[in-house]
Amino acid sequence: MLPVLEAVPNFSEGKDLDWVRAVVEVITLAGADVLDWSADSHHNRSVVTFIGDPQTVEAAAVAAAVFSLEHLDLREHRGVHPRVGVLDVLPFVPLQGLTLSDAVDSAHRVGAKLAELGLPVYFYGGASSPPGRRLAEIRPGGFESLRDKFPEGREPDLSAGRTDAHPTAGVTCVGAREALLAWNLYVEGVEFDRVRALADEARELGGGFASLRVLALELEPGGRIQFSMNLEDMERTSPFDVFRYVEERLQSWGGRIAGTEVIGMIPDPLVLPAAADRLHLLDSLPSRLLSARLARYVSEQTVDSPDEER
Repeated sequence: MLPVLEAVPNFSEGKDLDWVRAVVEVITLAGADVLDWSADSHHNRSVVTFIGDPQTVEAAAVAAAVFSLEHLDLREHRGVHPRVGVLDVLPFVPLQGLTLSDAVDSAHRVGAKLAELGLPVYFYGGASSPPGRRLAEIRPGGFESLRDKFPEGREPDLSAGRTDAHPTAGVTCVGAREALLAWNLYVEGVEFDRVRALADEARELGGGFASLRVLALELEPGGRIQFSMNLEDMERTSPFDVFRYVEERLQSWGGRIAGTEVIGMIPDPLVLPAAADRLHLLDSLPSRLLSARLARYVSEQTVDSPDEER
Protein backbone atom coordinates (compact mmCIF):
# COMPACT_ATOMS: atom_id res chain seq x y z
CA MET A 1 0.00 0.00 0.00
CA LEU A 2 1.34 3.41 -0.95
CA PRO A 3 2.32 5.28 2.26
CA VAL A 4 0.68 8.70 2.48
CA LEU A 5 1.46 11.24 5.20
CA GLU A 6 -0.42 14.49 5.75
CA ALA A 7 0.92 17.70 7.29
CA VAL A 8 -1.25 20.64 8.36
CA PRO A 9 1.00 23.57 9.29
CA ASN A 10 -0.58 26.66 10.86
CA PHE A 11 1.28 29.91 10.13
CA SER A 12 0.94 33.20 12.02
CA GLU A 13 0.07 35.19 8.91
CA GLY A 14 -3.43 35.50 7.51
CA LYS A 15 -3.63 39.05 6.17
CA ASP A 16 -0.95 39.02 3.48
CA LEU A 17 -2.36 36.62 0.88
CA ASP A 18 0.72 37.05 -1.31
CA TRP A 19 2.81 35.57 1.52
CA VAL A 20 0.37 32.69 1.96
CA ARG A 21 0.44 31.91 -1.77
CA ALA A 22 4.24 32.07 -1.65
CA VAL A 23 4.53 29.51 1.15
CA VAL A 24 2.07 27.26 -0.71
CA GLU A 25 4.41 27.49 -3.71
CA VAL A 26 7.41 26.60 -1.52
CA ILE A 27 5.59 23.48 -0.32
CA THR A 28 4.59 22.55 -3.87
CA LEU A 29 8.11 23.01 -5.22
CA ALA A 30 9.34 20.63 -2.51
CA GLY A 31 7.22 17.95 -4.18
CA ALA A 32 4.21 17.75 -1.86
CA ASP A 33 0.61 17.75 -3.10
CA VAL A 34 -1.23 20.73 -1.59
CA LEU A 35 -4.85 19.77 -0.98
CA ASP A 36 -6.12 23.00 0.55
CA TRP A 37 -5.12 26.31 2.07
CA SER A 38 -7.04 29.03 3.89
CA ALA A 39 -6.29 32.35 5.55
CA ASP A 40 -8.19 34.33 8.17
CA SER A 41 -7.42 38.00 8.70
CA HIS A 42 -9.06 38.14 12.15
CA HIS A 43 -7.03 35.18 13.39
CA ASN A 44 -4.09 36.48 11.32
CA ARG A 45 -3.44 32.83 10.62
CA SER A 46 -3.25 30.53 7.64
CA VAL A 47 -3.55 26.76 7.37
CA VAL A 48 -2.11 24.60 4.57
CA THR A 49 -2.91 20.91 4.07
CA PHE A 50 -0.53 18.80 2.00
CA ILE A 51 0.25 15.13 1.48
CA GLY A 52 2.89 12.85 0.00
CA ASP A 53 5.29 10.12 0.99
CA PRO A 54 6.92 10.74 4.40
CA GLN A 55 10.28 11.89 3.02
CA THR A 56 8.66 14.44 0.70
CA VAL A 57 6.25 15.73 3.33
CA GLU A 58 9.06 16.13 5.86
CA ALA A 59 11.18 18.04 3.33
CA ALA A 60 8.26 20.29 2.41
CA ALA A 61 7.56 21.00 6.08
CA VAL A 62 11.16 22.04 6.70
CA ALA A 63 11.15 24.23 3.57
CA ALA A 64 7.98 25.96 4.79
CA ALA A 65 9.57 26.46 8.22
CA VAL A 66 12.64 28.08 6.67
CA PHE A 67 10.43 30.37 4.58
CA SER A 68 8.38 31.48 7.59
CA LEU A 69 11.54 31.96 9.66
CA GLU A 70 13.01 34.22 6.98
CA HIS A 71 9.91 36.26 6.15
CA LEU A 72 7.74 36.62 9.28
CA ASP A 73 8.26 38.53 12.53
CA LEU A 74 6.06 37.50 15.44
CA ARG A 75 6.76 40.78 17.23
CA GLU A 76 4.53 42.45 14.63
CA HIS A 77 1.76 39.85 14.76
CA ARG A 78 -1.71 40.69 16.07
CA GLY A 79 -4.65 38.29 15.91
CA VAL A 80 -7.39 36.76 18.04
CA HIS A 81 -6.00 33.20 17.91
CA PRO A 82 -3.41 32.03 20.48
CA ARG A 83 0.08 31.65 18.97
CA VAL A 84 3.67 30.99 20.02
CA GLY A 85 5.47 30.90 16.69
CA VAL A 86 5.47 32.04 13.07
CA LEU A 87 5.14 28.34 12.25
CA ASP A 88 2.85 27.88 15.20
CA VAL A 89 1.63 24.31 14.85
CA LEU A 90 2.90 21.47 12.66
CA PRO A 91 0.97 18.20 13.01
CA PHE A 92 1.69 15.04 11.00
CA VAL A 93 -1.20 12.68 10.23
CA PRO A 94 -0.94 9.09 8.89
CA LEU A 95 -3.50 8.65 6.12
CA GLN A 96 -2.62 5.40 4.34
CA GLY A 97 -0.05 2.66 4.79
CA LEU A 98 1.32 4.33 7.92
CA THR A 99 0.66 4.19 11.65
CA LEU A 100 0.62 6.92 14.25
CA SER A 101 4.06 5.70 15.27
CA ASP A 102 5.32 6.52 11.77
CA ALA A 103 3.87 10.02 12.09
CA VAL A 104 5.64 10.38 15.45
CA ASP A 105 8.93 9.46 13.77
CA SER A 106 8.33 12.12 11.13
CA ALA A 107 7.51 14.69 13.80
CA HIS A 108 10.72 13.92 15.68
CA ARG A 109 12.89 14.06 12.54
CA VAL A 110 11.41 17.39 11.46
CA GLY A 111 11.56 18.78 14.99
CA ALA A 112 15.29 18.02 15.12
CA LYS A 113 15.84 19.87 11.84
CA LEU A 114 13.88 22.89 13.07
CA ALA A 115 16.02 22.98 16.21
CA GLU A 116 19.12 22.97 13.96
CA LEU A 117 17.69 26.13 12.38
CA GLY A 118 17.62 27.77 15.82
CA LEU A 119 13.89 27.26 16.38
CA PRO A 120 12.92 25.75 19.76
CA VAL A 121 10.42 22.89 19.49
CA TYR A 122 7.67 21.54 21.72
CA PHE A 123 6.25 18.12 20.87
CA TYR A 124 2.53 17.49 21.41
CA GLY A 125 -0.12 14.88 20.80
CA GLY A 126 1.34 11.50 19.92
CA ALA A 127 4.82 13.00 19.55
CA SER A 128 5.19 14.15 23.16
CA SER A 129 6.65 12.05 25.96
CA PRO A 130 4.45 10.83 27.49
CA PRO A 131 2.00 11.08 24.58
CA GLY A 132 -1.02 13.33 24.88
CA ARG A 133 0.33 16.79 25.65
CA ARG A 134 -2.22 19.41 24.57
CA LEU A 135 -1.48 22.68 22.83
CA ALA A 136 -3.28 24.45 25.66
CA GLU A 137 -0.48 23.30 27.98
CA ILE A 138 2.15 24.96 25.77
CA ARG A 139 0.54 28.23 24.73
CA PRO A 140 -0.60 30.04 27.92
CA GLY A 141 0.44 33.67 27.58
CA GLY A 142 1.42 33.17 23.95
CA PHE A 143 4.75 34.17 22.42
CA GLU A 144 5.12 37.00 24.91
CA SER A 145 5.34 34.55 27.84
CA LEU A 146 8.33 32.81 26.21
CA ARG A 147 10.17 35.81 24.83
CA ASP A 148 12.41 36.63 27.82
CA LYS A 149 12.87 33.17 29.35
CA PHE A 150 11.16 29.80 29.17
CA PRO A 151 8.92 29.47 32.24
CA GLU A 152 10.08 26.92 34.76
CA GLY A 153 8.44 23.59 34.00
CA ARG A 154 7.53 24.69 30.46
CA GLU A 155 10.89 24.39 28.74
CA PRO A 156 10.83 23.10 25.14
CA ASP A 157 11.71 19.53 24.24
CA LEU A 158 14.38 20.84 21.87
CA SER A 159 15.81 24.15 23.04
CA ALA A 160 17.92 24.90 19.95
CA GLY A 161 20.57 26.05 22.41
CA ARG A 162 18.34 28.84 23.69
CA THR A 163 16.88 29.78 27.08
CA ASP A 164 14.10 31.80 25.43
CA ALA A 165 12.04 31.84 22.26
CA HIS A 166 13.58 32.81 18.94
CA PRO A 167 13.32 36.64 18.89
CA THR A 168 11.27 36.83 15.68
CA ALA A 169 10.04 33.29 15.03
CA GLY A 170 9.11 32.19 18.55
CA VAL A 171 8.82 28.41 18.93
CA THR A 172 7.08 25.67 16.99
CA CYS A 173 4.70 22.97 18.27
CA VAL A 174 5.30 19.76 16.30
CA GLY A 175 2.83 16.95 16.74
CA ALA A 176 1.47 13.64 15.51
CA ARG A 177 -2.21 12.82 15.53
CA GLU A 178 -5.01 11.11 13.67
CA ALA A 179 -7.25 13.08 11.32
CA LEU A 180 -9.57 15.50 13.12
CA LEU A 181 -12.36 17.93 12.36
CA ALA A 182 -11.34 21.59 12.67
CA TRP A 183 -14.44 23.76 12.41
CA ASN A 184 -15.89 27.11 13.38
CA LEU A 185 -19.49 28.04 14.13
CA TYR A 186 -20.45 31.66 13.50
CA VAL A 187 -22.79 32.86 16.24
CA GLU A 188 -25.33 35.66 16.11
CA GLY A 189 -27.73 37.20 18.63
CA VAL A 190 -25.88 36.21 21.83
CA GLU A 191 -23.45 38.18 23.98
CA PHE A 192 -19.83 37.10 23.86
CA ASP A 193 -19.66 36.32 27.59
CA ARG A 194 -22.41 33.73 27.17
CA VAL A 195 -20.66 32.14 24.20
CA ARG A 196 -17.42 31.98 26.18
CA ALA A 197 -19.25 30.28 29.07
CA LEU A 198 -20.76 27.82 26.60
CA ALA A 199 -17.26 27.01 25.33
CA ASP A 200 -16.16 26.28 28.89
CA GLU A 201 -18.97 23.80 29.43
CA ALA A 202 -18.80 22.13 26.00
CA ARG A 203 -15.08 21.32 25.91
CA GLU A 204 -13.81 18.02 27.31
CA LEU A 205 -11.73 19.70 30.02
CA GLY A 206 -14.88 21.39 31.30
CA GLY A 207 -16.76 18.10 31.58
CA GLY A 208 -18.36 18.39 28.15
CA PHE A 209 -17.90 16.38 24.99
CA ALA A 210 -15.06 13.86 24.78
CA SER A 211 -12.22 14.85 22.42
CA LEU A 212 -13.61 18.37 21.92
CA ARG A 213 -11.37 21.45 22.17
CA VAL A 214 -13.15 24.82 22.06
CA LEU A 215 -12.25 28.51 21.91
CA ALA A 216 -14.78 31.36 21.91
CA LEU A 217 -13.39 34.23 19.82
CA GLU A 218 -14.74 37.72 19.29
CA LEU A 219 -13.64 38.67 15.78
CA GLU A 220 -14.50 42.34 16.16
CA PRO A 221 -15.59 44.20 19.32
CA GLY A 222 -19.37 43.95 19.32
CA GLY A 223 -19.23 42.09 16.02
CA ARG A 224 -19.05 38.51 14.81
CA ILE A 225 -18.45 35.76 17.34
CA GLN A 226 -16.80 32.47 16.48
CA PHE A 227 -17.16 29.16 18.31
CA SER A 228 -13.86 27.59 17.20
CA MET A 229 -13.46 23.83 17.69
CA ASN A 230 -11.24 20.82 17.12
CA LEU A 231 -13.00 17.47 17.37
CA GLU A 232 -10.22 14.93 17.67
CA ASP A 233 -12.20 11.68 17.58
CA MET A 234 -15.45 11.60 15.59
CA GLU A 235 -16.06 7.96 16.57
CA ARG A 236 -16.22 8.91 20.26
CA THR A 237 -18.19 12.12 19.70
CA SER A 238 -20.51 12.90 16.82
CA PRO A 239 -20.15 16.39 15.36
CA PHE A 240 -23.92 16.42 14.98
CA ASP A 241 -24.34 15.96 18.73
CA VAL A 242 -22.00 18.90 19.34
CA PHE A 243 -23.75 21.04 16.77
CA ARG A 244 -27.20 20.22 18.13
CA TYR A 245 -26.14 20.99 21.71
CA VAL A 246 -24.60 24.36 20.81
CA GLU A 247 -27.55 25.24 18.58
CA GLU A 248 -30.13 24.45 21.27
CA ARG A 249 -28.24 26.45 23.91
CA LEU A 250 -27.96 29.45 21.61
CA GLN A 251 -31.62 29.26 20.63
CA SER A 252 -32.64 29.23 24.30
CA TRP A 253 -30.87 32.61 24.59
CA GLY A 254 -32.43 34.00 21.42
CA GLY A 255 -29.39 33.43 19.23
CA ARG A 256 -28.50 31.20 16.30
CA ILE A 257 -25.72 29.58 14.29
CA ALA A 258 -25.30 31.62 11.12
CA GLY A 259 -22.91 29.19 9.43
CA THR A 260 -20.35 26.43 9.84
CA GLU A 261 -16.83 26.66 8.43
CA VAL A 262 -14.51 23.67 8.14
CA ILE A 263 -10.76 24.42 8.18
CA GLY A 264 -8.72 22.21 5.89
CA MET A 265 -10.16 19.06 4.37
CA ILE A 266 -13.71 17.95 5.09
CA PRO A 267 -14.37 14.51 6.63
CA ASP A 268 -16.82 12.39 4.67
CA PRO A 269 -19.86 12.58 6.98
CA LEU A 270 -20.06 16.36 6.68
CA VAL A 271 -20.44 16.45 2.89
CA LEU A 272 -23.52 14.27 2.66
CA PRO A 273 -26.25 16.57 1.30
CA ALA A 274 -28.42 16.26 4.40
CA ALA A 275 -25.44 16.90 6.66
CA ALA A 276 -24.24 19.93 4.71
CA ASP A 277 -27.71 21.45 4.87
CA ARG A 278 -28.23 20.60 8.54
CA LEU A 279 -24.94 22.17 9.62
CA HIS A 280 -25.29 25.23 7.34
CA LEU A 281 -21.88 24.42 5.83
CA LEU A 282 -20.45 27.45 4.07
CA ASP A 283 -18.24 25.41 1.71
CA SER A 284 -18.67 21.69 1.04
CA LEU A 285 -17.11 21.45 -2.43
CA PRO A 286 -16.23 17.88 -3.51
CA SER A 287 -12.61 19.02 -4.03
CA ARG A 288 -12.30 19.41 -0.25
CA LEU A 289 -13.47 15.87 0.57
CA LEU A 290 -10.43 14.20 2.15
CA SER A 291 -11.18 10.63 1.05
CA ALA A 292 -11.74 11.69 -2.57
CA ARG A 293 -8.54 13.73 -2.74
CA LEU A 294 -6.56 10.91 -1.13
CA ALA A 295 -7.93 8.41 -3.67
CA ARG A 296 -7.04 10.73 -6.54
CA TYR A 297 -3.51 11.22 -5.22
CA VAL A 298 -2.94 7.47 -4.87
CA SER A 299 -4.30 6.88 -8.38
CA GLU A 300 -2.02 9.52 -9.88
CA GLN A 301 1.03 8.11 -8.08
CA THR A 302 0.20 4.62 -9.32
CA VAL A 303 -0.04 5.84 -12.91
CA ASP A 304 3.24 7.77 -12.63
CA SER A 305 5.07 4.80 -11.08
CA PRO A 306 3.72 1.61 -12.74
CA ASP A 307 4.64 -1.79 -11.41
CA GLU A 308 7.52 -3.10 -13.56
CA GLU A 309 6.46 -6.73 -13.02
CA ARG A 310 2.85 -6.30 -14.08
